[in-house]
Amino acid sequence: MFGSGVIVFREVLEAALVVTILLAATRGLLGRNRWIGSGVAVGVLGAVIVAYFAGYIADAFAGIGQELFNAAVLFIAVLMLAWHNIWMSGHAREMVANLKQVGNKVTTGNLPFYALSIAAGIAVLREGSEVVLFLYGIAVSGGDVAQMAAGGMLGLAGGIAAGVFLYFGLLGIPMSLLFRVTGWMILLLASGMAANAAGFLSQAGLLPSYQPLWNTSRFISEHSLPGQLLHILVGYQDSPTSIQLGFYFATLIFIGSSMYLIGRRKNNAVSV
Repeated sequence: MFGSGVIVFREVLEAALVVTILLAATRGLLGRNRWIGSGVAVGVLGAVIVAYFAGYIADAFAGIGQELFNAAVLFIAVLMLAWHNIWMSGHAREMVANLKQVGNKVTTGNLPFYALSIAAGIAVLREGSEVVLFLYGIAVSGGDVAQMAAGGMLGLAGGIAAGVFLYFGLLGIPMSLLFRVTGWMILLLASGMAANAAGFLSQAGLLPSYQPLWNTSRFISEHSLPGQLLHILVGYQDSPTSIQLGFYFATLIFIGSSMYLIGRRKNNAVSV
């Protein structure tokens, strides 16, 4: 529940950030709500289409390589999370500045009105598609669907509320700090997904299937409520193999070090 809530909150907040910046930059412009609203609606429709075809593909693979499909979805989710976190580490400020320029150019007549729809629609479609893949990845990793849905609804509500507060200038938490905290939380989620994907590949016979390194099920079972929570948050497994552990730490180190290096390089460039 918490893991899905974090993912949905992060993605909705980023989409809301795009929409609110466009709204703020075009304040007082007649028709801006209609154009931005239509872009949001198209983006949501696109995300729904992605969700529909994800389920269709899953049904088509049922019984004939379900493990391969699950592993593929998990790896795609990990790659998107990695790209997303690494990119945001160095380009968050540029994104905000570029969006403000789009809004200002529309206001002054240098860009057509539909540029607002395109900017808003792409943001919502991108973030919505990522939510679909991430939540499906959690589901195939053994997450409880009811709890995942509840967490997703809480994350959706929280992201929209944060966007509203941001628009009216009432959000006291620095956006850089908020994105940094959620980014490191999503890093752990991605590492857990990579370990689960390695498990599916081992089941399919594409990776070696070794004996578990340890078994902590008598202390915290992976199927218990605390175990499920830890499984979603940090990728906890009560009986991991060396292959799964290797994928977990390789993903953790690669994404984490890339985030640090990109962020540090960007900060050094700004300070010069």
